[in-house]
Amino acid sequence: MLKHSLWNARTAGVFALALSAASFLSTGLANAGETLDKIKERGLIKVGVGTTPGFFSPDGDGKWQGFFVDFGRALSITVFNTPDKVEFTNSSPQQRLPALQAGEYDILLSGVTQTINRAFKLGFHFGPVVFYDGQGLLVRKDLGVTKGADLDGATIGVQSGTTGELNIADFFRKSGKTFTPITIEETAEFVKALDTGRVDALTQDATDLAGKRTQLKNPDDYVLLPERLSKEPLAPAVRAGDDQWLEIVNWTVYATIQAEEFGISSANVDQFLESKDPAIQRFLGTDPSLGEAIGLDPKFAYTIIKTVGNYGEIFQRHVGKGTPLNFDRGLNALWTNGGLLYSPPFR
Repeated sequence: MLKHSLWNARTAGVFALALSAASFLSTGLANAGETLDKIKERGLIKVGVGTTPGFFSPDGDGKWQGFFVDFGRALSITVFNTPDKVEFTNSSPQQRLPALQAGEYDILLSGVTQTINRAFKLGFHFGPVVFYDGQGLLVRKDLGVTKGADLDGATIGVQSGTTGELNIADFFRKSGKTFTPITIEETAEFVKALDTGRVDALTQDATDLAGKRTQLKNPDDYVLLPERLSKEPLAPAVRAGDDQWLEIVNWTVYATIQAEEFGISSANVDQFLESKDPAIQRFLGTDPSLGEAIGLDPKFAYTIIKTVGNYGEIFQRHVGKGTPLNFDRGLNALWTNGGLLYSPPFR
């Protein structure tokens, strides 16, 4: 009897959850959250970005290009079915989170590190990690150093408003070495400090330092040490409290990762429209049931891949081997290839 009662209670609980989920999903985008309502009203998505070539920078015509920029365009496709209804604005590390909280942006795609303090204390939520980074050190070659501990007594530039300030202090405290921090707010002054010899080294996310190295007068005179001082998972940041907007961000990113895992690219996506695999049919919207159930255009993933490409294409186009930044995939490879990128199922 007791067993029967427990079974009924569990069944009822599961059924209630299923009904709740079905109710949420059936509303789709008709009952949009506050952020999506504002986006639809203004007709574009406001995105905060940085100024590191390869990740986010305007080209000669003033059009923003880069790794993070492409995720902004993918988000525009999910919401508006076009990559062009998005406005990118440069925001400094010091200004970006307060500006997001104040509503100046709908999302930050500016290389923000996901941290527990930013989630609980500052009130931000994060989408999937789009780039696994780590804090590095950029030094003059003539110093002859090969690791951070060799910089005992050095003067090191660190940009204010970043996690790098605490990380470098922790690193030297743990190693029993000393250094003199020079905190610099303006990005141009940050680069100039190394160029003029004001500091012996710069510390920041390795991706950022790789871009800044290209801005030095003689880039070949400097080297980015292979050592990483921290974990820096860079993820889209949104204001906490708008679950639907967060889910739109989540599944936009996952679409690029899942496409690469399926082997679907911008070049062959049309061939996959003939696939008999039900998982691919749901993903690309040839079976429209999934898209209709969640309130998104059933072909949103198809349009993202056709227009922007899968994750691997985005990575290679802007920061991969052969680009000025010349990054290996490393941790940013698919889980099937030894990396950390993984998409939940599209079902």
